[in-house]
Amino acid sequence: MSTKRKQIRETLYYQKKIQKIVISEKAGLLFALLTISIGITPAFALTELERSSIENPRLENAFGAPIADTVNVYQQILISSDVKNLQNESQTFVYIVQIKDKSEMTVSVGWVSGALAPNQKFSTSLSWIPEKEGEYVAEIFVWEELLDHNALSNFKTLKINVS
Repeated sequence: MSTKRKQIRETLYYQKKIQKIVISEKAGLLFALLTISIGITPAFALTELERSSIENPRLENAFGAPIADTVNVYQQILISSDVKNLQNESQTFVYIVQIKDKSEMTVSVGWVSGALAPNQKFSTSLSWIPEKEGEYVAEIFVWEELLDHNALSNFKTLKINVS
C-alpha cells in the first residue's frame, strides 16, 4: 500500500474518531445542560394561579360579624375573604366580586386593590345591598391588575339567598 493511501486512510480513521468524540461531547454537554436546568428548576415553583389564594369566603354584616347565607332585601352585607400572597415577593392585587342572579345575569360588580407583602394574609371585603328577593351567587376573583385579567388564584363562589 502506498504511503499516500495509508495517510488518507489514517486521516479518515482519525476524522471518524474525532466526530465520535465531538458527538459524545455534545451529548455529554446536552446531558450536562439538562441536568443543570433540571437541577436549578425549583420543585416548588408556583404556577400562574398559585401566586395567591382566596380563603374563607364568607358573608358578614357591616360590623364584620358573620351572617348566614340568607339576608334581607336592602340589608347591607359584606362579601369577605382572606387573600394570601403565596410568594416570597410583594404582589399587587385586585379583589373583585361579581354577583349574579339565578338567571346568570350580573347584578353587581365591585373591586378593591391593594398590595401584599411576601406571604402576607389580608382580610378584604366589598359591600352589596340586594334590591330584590332571590338566589344569587357571588364570584370572587383575585387578579394582578383590573385591566390585565391575570388571575393570581382560582376564583371562589358564595351562595346568597335574599328574602
